[in-house]
Amino acid sequence: MSDPKKIPVNLYAESTPNPNAMKFVSDVRLLDEAVELTSIHQAQRTSPLATEIMKFPFVDSVFISPYFITVLKHDYANWENVVVGLRDMIRDLIIIGIPAKLDDVEIEANEVKKKEPVKPITTDETSQKIIQILDEYVKPAVERDGGTIQFRSFKHGVVKVAMGGACSGCPSTTVTLKSGVENLLKQMLPDKVREVETDDVCPALFI
Repeated sequence: MSDPKKIPVNLYAESTPNPNAMKFVSDVRLLDEAVELTSIHQAQRTSPLATEIMKFPFVDSVFISPYFITVLKHDYANWENVVVGLRDMIRDLIIIGIPAKLDDVEIEANEVKKKEPVKPITTDETSQKIIQILDEYVKPAVERDGGTIQFRSFKHGVVKVAMGGACSGCPSTTVTLKSGVENLLKQMLPDKVREVETDDVCPALFI
């Protein structure tokens, strides 16, 4: 008889534009809101799944979205040597029900000192249009590459966004931001947007 606690899971690995990031795609939903963990101490307070992944010495950070996990490794490791074992371990953890994120009650019980995310300014019409454009045209493409993008603010023609997952430390992120996101927003909102920048507090926004 099969273990009723176990759930069938298909998990496959995809390379990303970031040579140090690998995307693991799941056919079961992992959580509702994305989390990004940049240290095992941070993971221990927030995500049992990320905690187990970060026990691998080559893992630098873990980004978990509803249907995929992006693992960023240190430069010294070679994906060819570690990707199969990492994939199998992540799949087994999901199968036995290791949670991707603790619920709010458990987090509070663990006495987590949470960083309050910067509240995006979305009251004006232009900000709302920017969010709509990012969600419709940009976010799906970024997520296909194992990353994420989040609107932070719009002021004096400057749009600030937070980028995480495979976008962290990716050589092509600047090109994506300037040639892709900035050009798109300038084209669609020519009288409003003049520049797009990344928000330095990015990692804390996904916890």
